Amino acid sequence: MGSLALLLGAREIAWGAAIVAVRVWPADDYTRVTIESDAALSARHFLAHAPDRLVIDVDGLELSPQLRELVGKVRSDDPYIAAVRVGQNQPRVVRLVVDLKQAVAPELFALTPVAAYQHRLVFDLRPVRERDPLLELIRDKEQAEQKAAQAVQDALGEFIGRMNAAGAASAPTTTAGAGAAGMSPPVALPSAPFAASAPPLARAPAPTASQPGVAALPPQIAQSKIDRLIVVAVDPGHGGEDPGAIGPSGLREKDVVLAIAMLLRDRLNAQPNMRAMLTRDADFFVPLHERVRKARRVQADLFVSIHADAFMSPEARGASVFALSQHGATSSAARWMADRENASDLVGGANLRHKDETVLRTLLDMSTTAQIKDSLKLGNEVLGQIGKVGKLHKGNVEQASFAVLKAPDIPSILVESAFISNPGEEARLRDPEYRAQLVAAVATGIQRYFARNPPLARSRQL
Repeated sequence: MGSLALLLGAREIAWGAAIVAVRVWPADDYTRVTIESDAALSARHFLAHAPDRLVIDVDGLELSPQLRELVGKVRSDDPYIAAVRVGQNQPRVVRLVVDLKQAVAPELFALTPVAAYQHRLVFDLRPVRERDPLLELIRDKEQAEQKAAQAVQDALGEFIGRMNAAGAASAPTTTAGAGAAGMSPPVALPSAPFAASAPPLARAPAPTASQPGVAALPPQIAQSKIDRLIVVAVDPGHGGEDPGAIGPSGLREKDVVLAIAMLLRDRLNAQPNMRAMLTRDADFFVPLHERVRKARRVQADLFVSIHADAFMSPEARGASVFALSQHGATSSAARWMADRENASDLVGGANLRHKDETVLRTLLDMSTTAQIKDSLKLGNEVLGQIGKVGKLHKGNVEQASFAVLKAPDIPSILVESAFISNPGEEARLRDPEYRAQLVAAVATGIQRYFARNPPLARSRQL
């Protein structure tokens, strides 16, 4: 049994605080429950077993219809929560009982008002044993290869069946049996499983000049130079409590960048030597330092963060690519954007008290000149391809101190796909064709980067 108290001073606790909203964000990584109120709250919790459940006592509350809504917000596919029960445990103390599907390591913390939010009490339910993302990537690749091999096996069987049927239909009539002259024996499938000798996942055709907005890869790109699996961390910005920028008609940045990132993942995964890892694959919040940690856990060769930002003026337009800077931003707009993106932790609700000190040092002190140099190479390749799809905001890779780009050993770029604050560009972001062209351009830029900068062999072969 564990306990944690979020204790505030007596003058900070408003008895009878009004609940503004309750929200549940389920995901494989963790499930978050948020209680938003018009005054600060305090809570205590403990874990109970047989069956597993989390018990939370929230001070300063009377049972209200808003709190009762929490019961109906639990989804059947939530990986961690089976159900929630709410009751008035004592006067001014509401008890939440969370029935669990698996053992969790709960984190409870309070957030002060920021952006559109008032006071928030946050419960993060994380798995006791964290998933191994690198192992999942390898398993996913193996499953895709097995599926491709099975598809080839099925196609071969269908072809042989058609050949046998055609041979039987054209054979002369005879009473001498199947071995008579003029009859070809049926073609048999190999007895050994085809998957055992099948080649790796079939390579998707390289983009050609006929594809809109994407140039053909130069002939000097030799895939044979790349001698092992390449892992690309694809990072859809924002998520969960943090919607990111919101366009004039209501399109949310967190939604559009997730759609783009998933398209990019699928395109990269179609390459036989490449695998993409998403830092989030659903609508949940990932702190900036955690995005970097995820990339390092899978030994990523590249980190590509996808955004669709807003600017103070709705006239701002065009895609941009950013790399890290150790010596200040290359423009006032780049600095403004970096400050805005770095504030994501405050809006999304990062539990800053529990940041790993090693990660903090990584983010603040360990960015390297070599990483920035490689990031600029990657950025130039991607920017050159994006420029063939639509207008660029700037014709060069800009630099600023984006926290999410500070992995010291991974070339990292941030792609602003368009200004969602511009009505015309918001409409383009809604367009599936534009998204597909943008993804093709980014993927081609990544391929061109690796053609000129083959990755070193891993110490641990994948």
